[in-house]
Amino acid sequence: MRISRALVVGMVAAFVAGCGSVTPTAPAPSASAVSPAVTGPGASAVSPNGTGPSGGVVSPAVTGPSGGVVPPAVTGPSGGVVSPPASAGGAAKPEAHAIALAALPANLRGRVPEFAPAPPATKVELPTDGTAGWFSRIPTTQRVAFITIDDGWVRHPLALKLLQAADVPVTLFLETDAIRSDPRFFGRLESAGATIENHTISHPDLKGRSYAAQKHEICGGADQLAGFYGRRPTLFRPPFGTHDATTLRAAHDCGMKAAFSWKATTNKGKVRFQDGPGVKPGDIILMHFRDRFPDDFLGVLQAIHKAGLIPARLEDYIP
Repeated sequence: MRISRALVVGMVAAFVAGCGSVTPTAPAPSASAVSPAVTGPGASAVSPNGTGPSGGVVSPAVTGPSGGVVPPAVTGPSGGVVSPPASAGGAAKPEAHAIALAALPANLRGRVPEFAPAPPATKVELPTDGTAGWFSRIPTTQRVAFITIDDGWVRHPLALKLLQAADVPVTLFLETDAIRSDPRFFGRLESAGATIENHTISHPDLKGRSYAAQKHEICGGADQLAGFYGRRPTLFRPPFGTHDATTLRAAHDCGMKAAFSWKATTNKGKVRFQDGPGVKPGDIILMHFRDRFPDDFLGVLQAIHKAGLIPARLEDYIP
């Protein structure tokens, strides 16, 4: 006998209500102890890292593949890594999905659309000339779209529950200066099925800068994210979406397979399209971690659903 999602959510919601109010998890406070700053390639200072939010020990820094300093991984009091990497294709478990949906405020719960599973991915072709690929839309006839979320300055307390409740893949292009005070917040999103990718150290406009300057930002961002989460990114989004030929060469030399712009953006719950109304197959949609995160995320989900598309994982389409 097949039980509908609405029935499961209703049962869980009734259980949650009977147990008292649900309080969204707030970001953990940053610790007071801070280690000395270190200098990355190109003599640019890398912001210091501190102890973990729970007072865990900061392990010594190591050198990344590019020669840049990788920030230390934060460990908990028991010695475990604070933000263990999730499986590359992991989605929320069914029970976590139902519990998260039921735990959302009622005014948000009814706005979460339900999607069928994404189809098997068809891989794109990448350049063979020593540069990273460049995409604002994945060239596919499959009825899929891609959700990407940038930066990391705002950590909304409902972000984790929303990702678990929606149960769709998302890609997080994280700026390491934005996340270093609380990397475990994004580790929890990764555990809910998100994939973490590279958005530089300090979010400069790369276009027109020297190869060395661009490589420092791109390689350094990848190395630091590897230190935080145990996986080195292979995809890259340049700040502001601007780039030049040097950007794509430096990205390739830093191990980035492809770099990405977008075809739609959202802010304060309103989705704006570059190529006429509605989401098109293969579109990459840009979000940011902002104060109106619930409205932005739900607005994107509803726009994809209205277009008859399914959210798919960007990484699955890159060979």
